[in-house]
Amino acid sequence: MPHMIAPVEGPAAWKGSALDYRQTGLRQLAGEEIDEIDAALAHLKALGPVDFPAVTAERFPLPRFGEFLRHLGHLLRAGSGFLLLRGLPRERYSVDDLAKIYFGFGAYIGRPIPQSWHGELLGHVLDISDLEAGVRGYNKGGSQRFHTDSCDVIGLMCVRAAISGGASRIAPAMAIHNEMLARTPDQLEALYDGVTFRRMEQDASHGTGVLTKPISVYAREGADVSVSLSAQYAIRAVLAGEARADSLEMTALETLERLAASEEFYLDMNIGEGDIQFLNNRLLVHGRTGYEDRQDVRDRRHMMRLWLRVNGWPALPARQNNHTEADYQGWLRQRTPMMEMPSAYLDRMARRYDELARNAALHPTENAL
Repeated sequence: MPHMIAPVEGPAAWKGSALDYRQTGLRQLAGEEIDEIDAALAHLKALGPVDFPAVTAERFPLPRFGEFLRHLGHLLRAGSGFLLLRGLPRERYSVDDLAKIYFGFGAYIGRPIPQSWHGELLGHVLDISDLEAGVRGYNKGGSQRFHTDSCDVIGLMCVRAAISGGASRIAPAMAIHNEMLARTPDQLEALYDGVTFRRMEQDASHGTGVLTKPISVYAREGADVSVSLSAQYAIRAVLAGEARADSLEMTALETLERLAASEEFYLDMNIGEGDIQFLNNRLLVHGRTGYEDRQDVRDRRHMMRLWLRVNGWPALPARQNNHTEADYQGWLRQRTPMMEMPSAYLDRMARRYDELARNAALHPTENAL
């Protein structure tokens, strides 16, 4: 094969059917570590209002636990690619304090990058599809198909769990790579060659302006194989007439997703309130199971999300970048200070919810919440 494709070996090529994440990827915070976190939070708050880009390791000092966080990037790159951090007492903290703790952790791991044209450095994974038009997948309810995000490591902190369901479903892109190499090598070759992706219009317009580009779903740089998956972007390209639905590339994407969704490969991880999940975005694809949510937006399932560029990692191959550094800089120009603070964000959503509820009550035949 032109790409010299070979099987991927090592701990990243696991299969969910043979793995118990509670044994291999769960770390429980110790009491002294929680004390250290509380002291760091008190230190940060004593500095007065500090915007998220200014939350650094120096302003959130974790003398011992910080060393673990600094090393986490290496663990995620050399190991299975995931970790669930458990034991933070959610009930002890306000939602804003949770965000500060979470962002403080991120400062030890890498550099936070914006997650959309809005410029948010801290994302809120919350169903607001009834409150805002044209929202991205993470702001819609229900299940979510497998994908990767445009970062090295993605972090998710659970603020409020759903009534039921909503597990994080992850799958090992490297084991799936090996399966495709054995069964459908022509399809794997097509994924290396590149699939036409079409980005969201506003992400493009507030960044470089580039809307459509070929993305290598799998790529090799030296000894490293990495994945970059967005089937939704590929579908957008088909709908725009820029790619064919019956192409080998689209068939290969379907095979990848089908394998990821099989019980042999995927692993479901329940993220409880206060838990933080970290995923190596280059080794894993992730999605979400369906869930039952609450009606009032104040009570809905709520995760906070970080996209991190990890200190010391080589750059992602350019042919796998949906978004570039120039895009991120353009998006950051839309950002306003403190815009991600969860209490203010949730207040804005609650006001919209209440306004729509009043409208629906006044005009029951014309409006539906």
